[in-house]
Order: sequence, then C-alpha cells, then structure tokens
Amino acid sequence: MRNHMFNIYRLGIKELWSLWRDPMMLLLIVHTFTLAIYLAGTAMPETMHRAPIAIVDEDGSALSARIAAAFYPPQFTLPERISLPDIDPGMDSGRYTFVLDIPPNFQRDVLAGRTPQVQLNIDATRMAQAFSGNGAVQQIVMGEVNEFVQGYRSTAVMPVELVTRVRFNPALQPSWFGSLMEVINNITMLSIILTGAALIREREHGTVEHLLVMPVTPTEIMLSKVWSMALVVLVATLVALTVVIQGVLHVPIDGSIALFIAGAALHLFATTSMGIFMATLARNMPQFGMLLILIMMPLQMLSGGMTPRESMPLWVQHVMSLAPTTHFTELSQAILYRGAGLEVVWTSFLALFLTGGVLFSLSLARFRKTIAQMA
Repeated sequence: MRNHMFNIYRLGIKELWSLWRDPMMLLLIVHTFTLAIYLAGTAMPETMHRAPIAIVDEDGSALSARIAAAFYPPQFTLPERISLPDIDPGMDSGRYTFVLDIPPNFQRDVLAGRTPQVQLNIDATRMAQAFSGNGAVQQIVMGEVNEFVQGYRSTAVMPVELVTRVRFNPALQPSWFGSLMEVINNITMLSIILTGAALIREREHGTVEHLLVMPVTPTEIMLSKVWSMALVVLVATLVALTVVIQGVLHVPIDGSIALFIAGAALHLFATTSMGIFMATLARNMPQFGMLLILIMMPLQMLSGGMTPRESMPLWVQHVMSLAPTTHFTELSQAILYRGAGLEVVWTSFLALFLTGGVLFSLSLARFRKTIAQMA
C-alpha cells in the first residue's frame, strides 16, 4: 500500500510539472477563474442597465419635459432628443433600443380628458432589454402623466396588502448570481479539460510508452491525474472565491467555503474521471475539444443553474439526476446562496460520491483497455 501511495504521489507531481510547463493551459486557468468570473458578474445581460433611449418631443410642453426627465441612469442612458425623421435611421443603425414619440398637443389633450397616443418604438433584436424595458417605459410614462394631472402621485388603497420579502439577495444584484454560477460551471469545464489534455499530451509526446514499462498500474496512473488536476482546480476555486468574488465584486458568501470545497472535491472526483474517459475516445486535442462541446452544453444548461429543474420535462429531470453537475449545482447554490449546512446537502454529497464511483470505474476500465491496445 505504501508503494502504491508513493507511486500515485510521484506521478501526480509529474503531472503538475507538465502543467507548469504548458503556458497555454496556465493562461486558461488564470482567465477562467479571474476575468471570466468578473465579466459574468458585471455583464448583467438580463437586467435594465443603461438602455439607450431617444425621445421625439413634438409637444414641447411641461408634461413632455417631465416625461423626458424621468429617464435616467442606471436603467437608461440620458435621453437623446431627436426629430421625427431621425427615428428610422437611429433604429436601423442600432443606436437606440427605445424611441418614445410624444405627439403634438399632448399636454392639452391630456388636460382636456382626451386619450392621446404616445408611440414607443422598440428594437426587439435586443431581446432581454426589450422585454423588461417595455413595461418599465410604460410605467414611467403613466406615472408622470397621473402625477401631472392630479398634482401629486398616489396609489389606490387596496383591501389586501402584499408584502414582498426577498431572501438571500435583497437588492436583487445580478452579479451575485452570475459570478457564482460562473465559478460552478468553470469547475466542471476546467477539470475535464485538464485531465483530458494531460492524457492526450502524454500520448502525443510519447510518454505513455514510458509509463507502460514502469512498475506502475493503470489505477495508479489514473489516480495521479485525478488528484493533481483536482488540486489545481480547487486552489484556483479558492482564489476565485476570496479574491474575485468577495474582494473585487463584493459578493457576500454566507455559507461555509470549506463545505463547498469539500463538495467540489467530490464533484472533481467525478468530472476528472469523465475527462479521462473522453480522452480515451479522442485521438487528439481538436477531437477532444469537439467532444467537450457536446458534453458540456447539456451539463451546464440542464443542471439547474440556468433554468430550475422543475420547469424542465420530467424525462429530462430523470436523466439529469444521473449527472454529477446536477447535484453539484444543487449543493453549491444551497451552500453559497442560502448558507445551508451539511444536514441540508448531505444527499447531494452522497449522490456525488456514488456518481463519481461509477464514472471512475467506467473510466478505469476504458483506460486499461486503451493501455492494453498500446502495449
């Protein structure tokens, strides 16, 4: 047993030195756990943030000026005043997402009790902003008109009051969700890439033949790749959580980082095995990259990180319950978002352990077969 552990340790050190001599892989690791996380937390693709808007004021009244002044950052840019012939060229060139056209005699018609029509032009190719901004613009315009007519802004008293309680993200900051989910997804992606690239690199450099003549077993070779690449990902994850997430983006983490790292280690046991299995199927890195795309997209899109699993078809839920990413996403969100403890996520830990054992066994069998063919 001592010799086995020593072989696994020394082979793992060899993998770390090989990774250290690969500048492109090091650059990928740094980018994945720094800049990629920062961009995911600050891009805010699904929220109203500095949406470009222009206003055609054909009325020139106090009411139209009041409406124009109601649009301001951070939801909208400062409105640009344009003329009526400038609407189509501005929309065609993509300069504006919204163009509000206030007709002539608008204030006079409102005070007279008539119902003038205000035209809102929307660039629907910017789908996220178009969907949420449509209602926001209507709400702002109607609020300003009602306040102007009544002299003050008021709301009707309802017999029932709905009190909203926002938990875990009171300010509804999108960076809290985007940055942490990027960490969760990148752990899966990078662990598969590192282990798969390590095996393919040895095959391309001819060092696999050297391993075959050494007194080591396929299990020792595979375990060395698993623990070394998992260690790299865990260290990068810890740096990302402390430096990028908490330090730069100021995202609070109420849960135990140590418990999350333990769950990530179990998850890496499964995904590194998956990377080795995929590397035995691919002959070179381009084939491995194509295979990675086919595997990673369903794992990320159907694991419950982008869309709740309950909204998916029932058969998809059953199939994805066999994937390690589903259980890792579940425990990660519970720990990092809601501060859950082991008593809440132990079922996900158990599922990851069982899934990892199955994937490791399948990968080891495939790895032995591949080595036997090369011998």
